[in-house]
Amino acid sequence: MRFSVDAHAIGRHLTGNEVYIRNLLNGFAGLDRTSEFIAYLCAHSAEVARVVPSRFTQRYVSRNSFLRLGMDLSRQLRRDKPDLIHVQYTAPLACPVPVVVSVHDVSFLEHPEYFPRSRRLQLRITVKKTVERAAKVLTPSEFSRQAIARAYDLDDSKIVVVPIAVSSAFHPIARELAAGKVESRFKIPSPFLLTVGDLQPRKNQIGLIHAFEELIRAHPQLPHRLAIVGQKTWFSDHVMKAAKNSSVADRIHFTGFVNDDDLLLLYNACDLFVFPSFYEGFGLPILEAMACGRAVACSNSSAMPEVANATALLFDPDSTEEMVRAMRDIVLDPELRTRMERLAQHRASLFTWDRTARKTLDVYYEIAGGKAAAAVRARRAVPISRP
Repeated sequence: MRFSVDAHAIGRHLTGNEVYIRNLLNGFAGLDRTSEFIAYLCAHSAEVARVVPSRFTQRYVSRNSFLRLGMDLSRQLRRDKPDLIHVQYTAPLACPVPVVVSVHDVSFLEHPEYFPRSRRLQLRITVKKTVERAAKVLTPSEFSRQAIARAYDLDDSKIVVVPIAVSSAFHPIARELAAGKVESRFKIPSPFLLTVGDLQPRKNQIGLIHAFEELIRAHPQLPHRLAIVGQKTWFSDHVMKAAKNSSVADRIHFTGFVNDDDLLLLYNACDLFVFPSFYEGFGLPILEAMACGRAVACSNSSAMPEVANATALLFDPDSTEEMVRAMRDIVLDPELRTRMERLAQHRASLFTWDRTARKTLDVYYEIAGGKAAAAVRARRAVPISRP
């Protein structure tokens, strides 16, 4: 069998989408040693080449999404003739092969205010067309499955829940060692609270800044700082302004985008991981922090309770009071924090990329097998001409 994957996110700092496809390819390499895999990439670098398993065929397509989806991918697919292509959200316009699409969430439909107008309109059009023509839709949570079915009126059999997982790169290391390296590299002294996510309205960093300010105001003896990790976006200036205008501005640190090695240090060095997002189709940073043995406080909305499953303290992301209470309870109660850290590691261990890749391959085999059976039926249906 020959499977192809749109891996244009690799090497482009596309955060969650890049993490997903990178780990999926590595999972495929360990589970299926007989099928042929083709990865369609945009970024040219030795680092990107190392990320993709060596036996996988690498093809390069345009970084420009209009060219990639309008011409490049379709042309490559006609040449390579794979049994299917796996994409995230959007398939090429003239796609000559069956499509498997991963739709991690439909926030662009349920909360359009979180997106620039042009991006919102583009996703409305392209994702709808992709989902309607796809052989299967993969999504990481039951919450997202229900949202997708509701948005596109799809039959349940077309949507498959395939939870994503934590990379083995995230694991516990000595807190003191991690804290020393974080202070050296980022000038963030311990103790500190941590949040991770691109600077965008959906991630609710502004709400967290206000809650952190209230926490310090109510408990001035606390020496904690707040580290905000995530790359800048069109919304960054609003987040930066909120931090600058805060009475605790000198305690708030922005790191920008960081690689997995630095993220490992930040998770392990923090006292508490806080994830105040308004909406998530999964919420992978919750599991990454848990895999590093850190207590988590997160929102009680969308898929996050499903992912945390009673191992985190939950709060209403619209309530500053609830956010402050959750942070206070963990920071001021060492016994609670220790118990949550122990439970967190167990919870994270239940999600593996091996399991994610295996369930995804099962979908591939089903579609490729159905395609082969259809070809046999078509050949049998052709009448035999006789002299």
